Parts: sequence; C-alpha cells; structure tokens
Amino acid sequence: MAPSSIYLFDANAIIEAVRTGVWRAMVGGLIIETVDECAQECRRGDTLAGAYVSVSDGDLGRLSAVHTVDPSEVSAIVLYEGAAALDLGERDLFAYALSGRIEGLWAICSPDHASVRFAVARGCGNQLVSLQAAVDEVGARPNPSLRHHFTTAWLST
Repeated sequence: MAPSSIYLFDANAIIEAVRTGVWRAMVGGLIIETVDECAQECRRGDTLAGAYVSVSDGDLGRLSAVHTVDPSEVSAIVLYEGAAALDLGERDLFAYALSGRIEGLWAICSPDHASVRFAVARGCGNQLVSLQAAVDEVGARPNPSLRHHFTTAWLST
C-alpha cells in the first residue's frame, strides 16, 4: 500500500499491535483508523492464554480517526453473504469501508476467517492486509512475535 493509504484496523489487529509493542511505530508511520465499536472492543481488552491485553485510551488516541457508523450503512451490508458471521466490530468496519465515505486508497486489517470470507464475497478481498505487512511497512519489530493469523502467510492461504 502507498504510505498515504488509510488502514482500517479491527480490534484484534489493534490489540495484537499493542501486545507486540509495535503500536506506536505503526500509528507514527501509517494512517490507521477504526470505528466506534472496534474502539469499544479494544477498551474491553482481550484475554490470551490467561493474560489480559489492555489497550489504553492513550493508545486509541493515537489513531488518525475513530468513525461513527450510521445504521443505514450497517443495513446496506447485513444481507450480504457472510455478514452474519462477522462480529459487531468487523461488521461496522466493513460497513464504513464500503459506505463510499473514504476518499483515496484503503485497506482493512481484520485477521479473522469471517472477515476474509466476507471481503472475498463482496469483491474487496484484494483490500485485505495482514498486520505483518503493515508492521513491515513501518519497519517495526514485534516482540513477542505476531501470532500466526496476523501474518502474511496466514492471509495468503
């Protein structure tokens, strides 16, 4: 993606970027945006193998934007194949992405089987990006390593 592209991150991608210590580098080098529901999911955190991963309001404040999704935008996608399998954050992220409100190039980082299936069914599978690809773009080094479903290899398969 071009450096001026907008990256739309779901909660899982934000949480993983925070967990692996690459969040500050990413928001410093890329335009990363999300939607209200994903921000709320981040505030609730994620439990990984018994360890709670916390995303602070400060972390979320580094986003380029947090968008409110209109119910009509959600209604426009809920009947499409695969939409029922999306969690609320993923659904709202795709509703925003497909709303036509984004000017310029955009990509979605939503490393989930339901998101991939939905994007492919809607014809925007080529706009999916792995967290690893975004991390590589800014030259960050995750520590600990990214979990497998955040890698380019996982997305490619």
